[in-house]
Amino acid sequence: MPEYFVVRGTVEPGDQRGRELGFPTANIALRDQDGSLGDGVWAGWIGRPDGTRLPAAISVGRRPTYYGADGYRLLEAHVLDFTGDLYGETLVVWLGAHLREQQKYASAEDLITALKKDIAAATQWTADHPAASLPEPGESPLGEVRRLTV
Repeated sequence: MPEYFVVRGTVEPGDQRGRELGFPTANIALRDQDGSLGDGVWAGWIGRPDGTRLPAAISVGRRPTYYGADGYRLLEAHVLDFTGDLYGETLVVWLGAHLREQQKYASAEDLITALKKDIAAATQWTADHPAASLPEPGESPLGEVRRLTV
């Protein structure tokens, strides 16, 4: 049975690094700082308050290229083919496919190359797993990670 991790949270301002690299993200603080949900890059979906569901490449972790092992664990969703402002919106994020582990890159250029591959993989995965097939998220505290099966 397909399995998803689901997080509900309010988009918070970040350090704008994703935007500077050309990949803006919606940042959601995680309650789980210990890592019961594995760090890494995921393909998935975000749900907006109006019911719209959009495909995303999602990073979960401490952002090792910039913060090493000491960074705050954060969910960062790069919404595919989206322009706009999500600050202050409470989103539901479905993490469906773990694409790779978090890595520390030697340069911004190396990170950008990896992000382009992640976006291509997330685009393919979301095309094969349409939003209509997502499980209902239910209610949960903000920033809490839950496991759901279809």
